[in-house]
Amino acid sequence: MRLHVVNPNTSASMTRTIAAAAHATAPPDVEIVATTSPRGPASIEGHHDGAMAVPGLLQRIAEAEADGVDAHIIACFDDTGLHAARCAATRPVVGIGEAACLLACQLAERFIVVTAAPVSVPVLEANLRLNGLATRCAGVRAAGVAVLDLSYATGETDPVAAALRQAARDVPDAALVLGCGGMAEMAERLSHDLDRPVIDGVAAAVQLASGLARLGHRTVKTGGYAAPRNKETQA
Repeated sequence: MRLHVVNPNTSASMTRTIAAAAHATAPPDVEIVATTSPRGPASIEGHHDGAMAVPGLLQRIAEAEADGVDAHIIACFDDTGLHAARCAATRPVVGIGEAACLLACQLAERFIVVTAAPVSVPVLEANLRLNGLATRCAGVRAAGVAVLDLSYATGETDPVAAALRQAARDVPDAALVLGCGGMAEMAERLSHDLDRPVIDGVAAAVQLASGLARLGHRTVKTGGYAAPRNKETQA
């Protein structure tokens, strides 16, 4: 089985972090094909970056479809271009944001999302309303750090870890969700430190996407996810 994991921003270092997390959790018979968007923003923070990232993302989805992968994973917690990608693809397309929150709902009555930048909070809240999970979410919080600075935030001064610890204190019965693909490597350590599930969306999406592919399911191509009609498009 081959899973396509696409980073919809143009940061190669973030793709490496995401690919490592995907490899670490993938079943032995699953090959991870990791790609980086060919154009768009270096990180995705908020509505504008998300819109700018979609054309490059769709290009990578189309290329991987032609290459015969079994499923796609969009490795941005904003689930950038998720519904457009489902229109373009016949194989399952899983967003790491939706996957992480779905997994959290299996482990706790409530969950808290901790993302990087405050500008991303409205996007994540809108996604939760759209996918019907808003009532299970006890809050979306921002650590106040730029996505591209995540790799420099370590140790006791790490604002993401501090925000997760505060969330754990504030809502003792909630699972915790890492709200950025660039946070993937933090999940195991913080789960141990906080003694509760800290869920990485990349790992969650690998399990969900590989399960869908193993069951032989494909995206329903009628209704909202119907394939786009061929029409003239100005470059």
